[in-house]
Amino acid sequence: MNVLVTGGGGFLGLALCRALLAQGHQVASFSRSRHPALDALGVRQLQGDLADREAVLRAFPEGFDAVLHNAAKAGTWGSHASYFSANVIGTRNVIAACRAHGIGKLVHTSTPSVVHRATHPVEGLGADEVPYGEGVKAHYAATKIIAEREVLAANDAALATVALRPRLIWGPGDTQILPRLVARARSGRLRLVGSGDNLVDTTYIDNAAQAHVAALDHLHPGAACAGRAYFISNGEPWPLREVINGLLRAAGAPEVRKTIPFRAAYALGAACEALWTLLPLRGDPPMTRFLAEQLGTSHWYSMAPAARDFGYVPKVSMAEGLERLRRTLHR
Repeated sequence: MNVLVTGGGGFLGLALCRALLAQGHQVASFSRSRHPALDALGVRQLQGDLADREAVLRAFPEGFDAVLHNAAKAGTWGSHASYFSANVIGTRNVIAACRAHGIGKLVHTSTPSVVHRATHPVEGLGADEVPYGEGVKAHYAATKIIAEREVLAANDAALATVALRPRLIWGPGDTQILPRLVARARSGRLRLVGSGDNLVDTTYIDNAAQAHVAALDHLHPGAACAGRAYFISNGEPWPLREVINGLLRAAGAPEVRKTIPFRAAYALGAACEALWTLLPLRGDPPMTRFLAEQLGTSHWYSMAPAARDFGYVPKVSMAEGLERLRRTLHR
């Protein structure tokens, strides 16, 4: 197929492009800037802002069969307008472009954050068993709820859609989560929220790409996965303490031992949000209420629906992924 990946120059985007190329697909990327790594892969690059409807419509009509809509504004802080523009308006423009140019398949990268509900854990459930979150305190999660709902509602006989919710993607090439963990660990500022014994799912980068390509391969009007959402992870829930320390060991950084009670972390998050709102402080706050809730509760999911509907069984285990990460960082 001729496949367009939005945000192809990012961490997951690059992995998606590599996985698609390995299967023999023709691949193009749509993003705001040009990426040398995509040039090296031979991926055709199209530039534009997803929030610019005309730019998206111009970029899409070149005979694409499918779109992997991966681009989004993530993170823990920023204005509601910036998140809404990237995640909601951008997704609406992708759907409109698929309609306008007869593109028949749309795989949307969502997030488990769409079902976040304060301190309520999610343990061993599939996406159909968990309602969307309400009163979400993070603009990222709130806007991704809207985007996912609109993608799934767009599923019909002309455009088959599916939404994947990969949980906490990590691995070689990560420029966000791991560098921040390492920096805080080395400065002595890293803490576990609560005991760190809460079970969480994560996703090795190659498994996240594998899930997207498998969903694309199985997606067509009337397919079992069409119009549905799926949690994606390694299917190996670990205590959060072990996840974080495993990543830190792979990077050669000191492990985290200190903890902060949930209530203290939540209060700190509220205080940080107030300060970052009132003062012109740069960067993201070190804690938010949403982040405290995410770090202090269990979140792990059933992979059975994804295995049943599009054959997703993660190929790289947590242990193997951590070893691959260690070798990459120390070669």
